[in-house]
Amino acid sequence: MDFELAGELKIGQVGIANLRIRTLDVAKLVEEMRGRVQRAPKLFARAAVVIDFGGLTRTPDEATARALIEGLRDAGVLPVALAYGTTEIERLSEALGLPLLAKFRASYERDEAAAAAEAPAPARREPEPAPKAAAKSAPAAPAPATSNAAPGMMQSVPVRSGQQIYAENRDLTVLTTVGAGAEVIADGSVHIYGPLRGRALAGAKGNEQARIFCREFHAELVAIAGHYKVLEDIPKELRGKAVQIWLEDQQIKIAALD
Repeated sequence: MDFELAGELKIGQVGIANLRIRTLDVAKLVEEMRGRVQRAPKLFARAAVVIDFGGLTRTPDEATARALIEGLRDAGVLPVALAYGTTEIERLSEALGLPLLAKFRASYERDEAAAAAEAPAPARREPEPAPKAAAKSAPAAPAPATSNAAPGMMQSVPVRSGQQIYAENRDLTVLTTVGAGAEVIADGSVHIYGPLRGRALAGAKGNEQARIFCREFHAELVAIAGHYKVLEDIPKELRGKAVQIWLEDQQIKIAALD
């Protein structure tokens, strides 16, 4: 499976998403973003998106850029501006009739070299619960009822920067690290037994009862049913703690588990 994405999406402190183009493949970019919108429609329904061509060696021509913007709009994305960069990008924005926005840098964005040098944390093994001694006089336990519920999705290796894991119509359990720049999404709840440094989205199709649990909280962004918080909105005293995240009265709530 190819985990490499053609576009790097980051959401800043003012709720504007920055779509940094890594590979100028219009069809692939449109399909990637269409999939993101379908998995988290409420999140993207309100998010303005700035297109950032600064990662390319050449600025695209007007026709290609216009095709990309029209394709993104057709996919449900809301491009509102180009990210400020070179004079060529400035001319392109004029030709497209889009404003230029200074490239914002959210505090959670990390230097790429530093992120690349960061070694993934080793996987943690959960201790197995000790078996309970059965009482001699206790009646035999009834056989478990057969269930047709879909099992949760299990991710046993680290989710690294640029990767995205999606659990459709079920919960997602990550046994280890979700790295900075990585993204885990579930239509149900998300359980993370290692550090969460990237993004976690639960209830992606609108399930407001979904929750996020994580053992070590450093998230760039957390979202439930389209409601989200970014790092700047999260109290500092919760960082690094074991937390649970849920939705209450249409607002994200975060509380320590300890």
